[in-house]
Amino acid sequence: MHRTTGGASSSPLNAGEPTRRHFLKAAGATFAMLVSPLGQAAGTTLVAVRVWPAEDYTRITLESKAEIGFKYFTLDGPDRLVVDIEGIEFDSVIKHLPDRITAEDPFIKLVRAGRNRPGVVRVVVELKQPVKPQIFTLQPVGAYGHRLVVDLYPTVEADPLLALIEKDNPTDAARGANGQGDVAQASDRSTVTRHSRNPAAERDKMDRLVTVAIDPGHGGEDPGAVGRRGSYEKHVTLMIARRLKKKIDAQPGMRAVLTRDGDYFVPLYKRVTKARALRADLFVSIHADAFVRPDARGSSVFVLSQRGASSAAARWLAKRENDADLIGGVNIGGQDGHLARTLLDLSQTATLNDSMKVGKAVLERLGDINTLHKAHVEHAGFAVLKAPDIPSILVETAFISNPEEERRLNNRKYQDKMAEAIMEGLKSYFDDNPPLSRVRVASLD
Repeated sequence: MHRTTGGASSSPLNAGEPTRRHFLKAAGATFAMLVSPLGQAAGTTLVAVRVWPAEDYTRITLESKAEIGFKYFTLDGPDRLVVDIEGIEFDSVIKHLPDRITAEDPFIKLVRAGRNRPGVVRVVVELKQPVKPQIFTLQPVGAYGHRLVVDLYPTVEADPLLALIEKDNPTDAARGANGQGDVAQASDRSTVTRHSRNPAAERDKMDRLVTVAIDPGHGGEDPGAVGRRGSYEKHVTLMIARRLKKKIDAQPGMRAVLTRDGDYFVPLYKRVTKARALRADLFVSIHADAFVRPDARGSSVFVLSQRGASSAAARWLAKRENDADLIGGVNIGGQDGHLARTLLDLSQTATLNDSMKVGKAVLERLGDINTLHKAHVEHAGFAVLKAPDIPSILVETAFISNPEEERRLNNRKYQDKMAEAIMEGLKSYFDDNPPLSRVRVASLD
């Protein structure tokens, strides 16, 4: 048994099982249940519980009107996570949660909750596999109150590049895993040739796929901008990103990978590191942002700035996007020097130049289907554009705060036109700048 404490309280744990057991079922990516009058007597009033299952990790969030104290420990045989939530009573927020989770959740088998002792509710998470839990609290921010976050990560994180190799060429990957071949040889098809002296001549002999990392902005706890009709940026960006991926995958010699393929939160630095782990040739972040004025409209393309934003609006948008980690909820205490090493300011002139080239190509195509907010590629300090060795752009497809553009962003045909315009821009860039002509910097890991 592994025991860890956290939160504001330090009372001893009671190892007894709860007298009343109930089960939790996530009926999709998320659910929330409002508190009933039964919970008003508790010192801390829970407002909602949300569950965000994903391939990489599953998140459970408890939101309250006051700070939540907690302790937790893990048990094996079978694998369980036990969380004691202090200062609350067993009210309808926990009592009436659905009785089981979806079979698709890769980590949680079921959840039981009950009154452990006065003022303490015990939540027992029965697991499908051993996990590395990260449990932390968040202070109120945006529309959220105090939050207790339970993140369940696998004990061994999957290698995204190896998973991609297995998908593209399962026979070679299997041979490598069985000692009958070298997986590294298969990965060469996904790796930039470092010493190519004649890229144009070698392009025809290129035995690899151009890899584009598509980053749908926001997700999970972080909804992004919200339109007047109630549209969430996180849903619009994912729909456009999926359409873009489908179009790129249909192109000979190209493939796309999404940094998220569901409604869950991914920290900004994780989006960058995933693209680098995939040896991506390009990083494209998709957004549909808002501005303080509802008449703001048009599409934009941004690249990273080393000298400040190109406009006051660009600076405002960058700050808003960089605040996504505060909204979505990042465990600051769980980070290490890797974050600092990854989010470096770009110093590679070649990478900056390539970012500008692809940005101009995409912006030109966007101008065929929508008004351009600015006729040139803009600069701002977006954290998600800080991969030091991958050309990176951020596409503001439209302003979701503009009622007309919000309506268009929710139209499937328009989403398809937007994805087609971005894809044509990327294709034009790669036609003129084959990826073999780029040399990667040494890994920062």
